[in-house]
Amino acid sequence: MNFVITGLGNPGEEYQNTRHNVGWTVLDKIWKDFGFKDWYDSAKGRGELSEGEIGKEKVLLLKPHTMMNNSGKAVASIVRNKKSAKNLIVLHDDLDLPIGSFKIIYNHGPGGHRGVKSVQRALGTNEFVRIKIGISPTATSGKVRKPKGDQKVLDFIIGDFRKSELEKIKKVSKDISGAIESIILDGCQLAMTDWN
Repeated sequence: MNFVITGLGNPGEEYQNTRHNVGWTVLDKIWKDFGFKDWYDSAKGRGELSEGEIGKEKVLLLKPHTMMNNSGKAVASIVRNKKSAKNLIVLHDDLDLPIGSFKIIYNHGPGGHRGVKSVQRALGTNEFVRIKIGISPTATSGKVRKPKGDQKVLDFIIGDFRKSELEKIKKVSKDISGAIESIILDGCQLAMTDWN
C-alpha cells in the first residue's frame, strides 16, 4: 500500500458516538466516499482494515482495536518503518478546535493527545500527517469553550456528540475527504496551503 489512513478511537459500542472517536467517524465517511472494500480483521488482530484507491494511489484504512492510549501498537503493526510513516495520515479529535473545523499538520509533537503520543512512540518519529478534528463547542463570540480540569476533560471527550454536533461532523467530513485526496495526490504542503 502506498498510503495508510487511520482514525484514532476506542473500540466498543459504548464509545461509538463519543467525541474521542471522531477519528473513526470520519474514517467511516472516507471509506464510504471513496468506495473502499469491506472491512476485515488484520492478521495480528489489532484492528480492522479496508483497501481501496484514491486517485491511482493504493490506500489502506486502519481502525485500531486497541484502546486510544495504545493506538501505536495497532499502527506499528501496519506501518513498519520511518520511511513508511511519511505516507501515514492520522485522524484524531482536538479540544482546541471548534466542532466543524479541522487542521492538517505534519511533523509536530502530540500536543497532549495520548493516542498520538502512542503512535509517535511506537513509530519512533513525528514525521507523518495528522488531521486534527475539532470537538469543542464555541461561545457566541466564536471563542472555543473547552472543559477545564482532568476529570471534566475526560467526561467531555468520552461523552456523546449532540445531534446538532453530529451534523457539523458530517459536514466537515466531506471537506476532510477532499483534504485527504489533496494530501495523497498533491502532497501535504500544498494541501495545508489549500485547506488550513
